[in-house]
Amino acid sequence: MQFLKRSIACGLINEEHVGSVVTLNGWVHRHRDLGGLIFLDLRDQSGVVQLFFDPAKIDADMANQVRALRAEWVIAVQGTVAHRAKINDKLPTGRYEVLVTTLQVLNRAQPLPFQLEGEGTASDEMRLRYRYIDLRRAEMQQFLKMRHDVMMIMRNYFDEHGFCEVETPILTKCTPGGARNFLVPCRLQPGTFYALTESPQLYKQLLMAGGVEKYFQIARCFRDEALRANRQPEFTQIDIEMSFIDEKDIQSVCEGLIHKLWKKFLNVELALPLRRFTYDDVFARFGSDKPDMRFELEIKDISQLFAGTPIKFLASTLEQGGRIGCLHVTDKKFSRAELDHWTDYVTKELGAKGLVWIRWREDGSIDSPLAKLLPADFFQTAVQMLSGLRKTDTLFVIAGQYEEAWTTLGQLRLTLGKELNLIDTKRHELFWVTDFPLFEFDKEKSCWQARHHQFTAPQDGWEKLEMKDIKARAYDLVCNGEELGGGSIRIHSSEVQNKIFDLLGIDKQLAAEKFGFLFEAQNLGYPPEGGLAFGLDRLVMMLCGTDAIRNVIAFPKTQNGSCLMMQAPSAVDEALLKDLHLKSTFESKK
Repeated sequence: MQFLKRSIACGLINEEHVGSVVTLNGWVHRHRDLGGLIFLDLRDQSGVVQLFFDPAKIDADMANQVRALRAEWVIAVQGTVAHRAKINDKLPTGRYEVLVTTLQVLNRAQPLPFQLEGEGTASDEMRLRYRYIDLRRAEMQQFLKMRHDVMMIMRNYFDEHGFCEVETPILTKCTPGGARNFLVPCRLQPGTFYALTESPQLYKQLLMAGGVEKYFQIARCFRDEALRANRQPEFTQIDIEMSFIDEKDIQSVCEGLIHKLWKKFLNVELALPLRRFTYDDVFARFGSDKPDMRFELEIKDISQLFAGTPIKFLASTLEQGGRIGCLHVTDKKFSRAELDHWTDYVTKELGAKGLVWIRWREDGSIDSPLAKLLPADFFQTAVQMLSGLRKTDTLFVIAGQYEEAWTTLGQLRLTLGKELNLIDTKRHELFWVTDFPLFEFDKEKSCWQARHHQFTAPQDGWEKLEMKDIKARAYDLVCNGEELGGGSIRIHSSEVQNKIFDLLGIDKQLAAEKFGFLFEAQNLGYPPEGGLAFGLDRLVMMLCGTDAIRNVIAFPKTQNGSCLMMQAPSAVDEALLKDLHLKSTFESKK
């Protein structure tokens, strides 16, 4: 049976439609039988409108049909738009209703596994299992619409600035030095594998070699790595690359886009150019390369305060080249139970060796596990180093090798900021972090690795420096403790590229096998160039004001990489494995 096709969406009904006959399609949102008069809210993607069924104006069969309607049934109705007797200011259509004369039930719905409205109506697992139902919720509809709007603004912005959108392959080559790849067996060439692209990095560099001077792409990327709360195995990034530019050129383009998005969706006028901080500066002050600057509580290096200390573990730390840092907390009187909680948090949750707290009693004496070992004039010495220190304050002290100790202090700082309500959530702190180390040492593998990736250009004078001192021409855009995007100027010389591979321990034969195409391009007219990639999911999450990245992804995975709705990943038939020349050695646990 052919159904009544809509003439207008539910959420678009307004004053100009009053007195007109309309046809609506949608889901039954609410159903109210007031003993003769029946009201129903009809919902589609555009919004909700009230329907009114007057038993005096419809036949008995239709009246019975209306009373049988239940939530989430799919229906079509036809009727006349009129003014509502009782206005609902919470709805855009709250001044109008449709006096229904014709009803078609297009599909019934069994009772839902969870309700669409109300807090705590469903667990996260249930929402993901029935994601198509979860997507009907108004909040989820708004998130997906905002994601669409963001992408449209980005596309238009880059088009206006002379960029060309180019799609790059998803099936690519497995290369060393990056994230762990998802592998795809190639049936046509037995024994060989594609890798799902972790990033279009190499392709966009080759586009620069191909003369596509301004490229962008809304790119799907895949990484087979351990997941965190806001990381998915497949994600979307806004990829940008430009030829004949330096850092300021691409940063300026990105700032213009971010300014546009913040103004459009948050009504925030960002001051441009954005501030710039070096990696060394932000790490020393905040213990992070993406600090949340919406609150103070900076890390203070108090190593000098303990010079010549009799406290053995502190003295040993300093002798071994380590440092002692602290967080100076004001306007908070901690109970002993709270201090024990923070000590447990640092040791058990953050994995540090310990936390020392220092405060003062009302009589001015030191209250601390180290009280007996601290000098009587400790406060007088400390106040010279910690501006504004008062005897009502508390110091949280951590000692260790610089990067480890400061990373722990940075994590503690962020948690204290949240727990003590120090963060001004109305502020938007956006800035660039620059001058990253080019390399970082992986203690587990006992080798040096590229901090960004092995195609990042080093800063001038790098040949004369030790690996630990070489700086990268890299930059990250940070907002409220989140990295919105990161990029770098790329290596465009095959000679420099080979030297970087040498420093990373990638032998020439392997480099030629995996990256021979890149060397060839660098020797055949390769321009100076650079780029940046924004994490679209994280960017939209921030603009939507939600703290869960899966809220802005239509069909996300769980933290173990599963799709609960599709029940993926799953086992496949032996016949398919045989066709691909594969055999599984995995033995499931009984």
